[in-house]
Amino acid sequence: MKTSDFYYDLPKELIAQDPLADRSASRLMCLDAKTGAVLHRHFHDVIEYLNPGDTLVINNTKVIPARLIGEKEETGAAVEVLLLNRVKGREAVWETLVRPGKKARPGTRIVFGGGLLTGEVTDIVEEGNRYVRFEYEGVFEEILDRLGEMPLPPYITHKLQDRSRYNTVYAKYDGSAAAPTAGLHFTQDLLEKIRAKGVKIAPLTLHVGLGTFRPVKTEEITQHHMHTEHCIIPVSTARLINETHASGGRVIAVGTTSCRTLESMAEEDGTVRSGEMDTSIFIYPGYRFRVMDGLITNFHLPESTLIMLVSAYAGRDKVLAAYEEAVKERYRFFSFGDAMFVYGAESLGYRSRVVR
Repeated sequence: MKTSDFYYDLPKELIAQDPLADRSASRLMCLDAKTGAVLHRHFHDVIEYLNPGDTLVINNTKVIPARLIGEKEETGAAVEVLLLNRVKGREAVWETLVRPGKKARPGTRIVFGGGLLTGEVTDIVEEGNRYVRFEYEGVFEEILDRLGEMPLPPYITHKLQDRSRYNTVYAKYDGSAAAPTAGLHFTQDLLEKIRAKGVKIAPLTLHVGLGTFRPVKTEEITQHHMHTEHCIIPVSTARLINETHASGGRVIAVGTTSCRTLESMAEEDGTVRSGEMDTSIFIYPGYRFRVMDGLITNFHLPESTLIMLVSAYAGRDKVLAAYEEAVKERYRFFSFGDAMFVYGAESLGYRSRVVR
């Protein structure tokens, strides 16, 4: 299967540059994965597609203001440093993306905020990323909150006026360089209505890396090297998901990050284990889903691993037809854009439970 099989034509003006004033007022395309039928709704209508006994799985990661603008200590040249993840066991060392990177050799020192924070490049690692050791006085997170900017995707050119809009209302644990954007549509009021209907909400954590925006550069998708992200499923969430399936309910993943976490930590019979791990799972057509029975997601970039994941669940032809319809109907695309609810394709675990 080729990367070009997942191409679609998107007019540039349909890329959403700003979030809507009301998170839940975005449009919602409902796609039946069995028939390919499409309905046009608004996101707050998603409650009509959730049943008592279902479980909604959300990713409670929090995007940090990970974009730092500094200058080289030696020359004063401007440097941008994007924090990707903290290196395990080394509190002050982060894996970063440095621009321009060619001259950011080991030993290069970068000053931020007039000296409030200083970093030194210590090593060059995979894909040209840099390890940077930071020096500071006080609490790093407080300094980052003061100096950092939200790391918006490259296709968003407008300045974000309210940092909170690039986080979900349930964001809890710092660690992401990009938002789990499907969750941006939920408000606290909508979540309360969903709970009141008898739908359970189960949190997990996957810290989203910038690899989610990296294009697939190989002609054959199976040759693509998938990025690695850290994920966690609490004991209570694993128990709730397994109980939901045992009682015949559906597990609906909010976002591809929730889906990838569930499928990474699933047993062959569809049960989910608790714990944490680094995952580089790559889901594309032909994949047999073990846990997920439905997916709430945004509209993704052409030829991306994310549109491949959605196609694995609903079928490439149906997904591309739905995207063509979304373009025709002038939906808003990508991080601050509209959403899809894809349902109807049953997981391995769901089918096995029905048989029993």
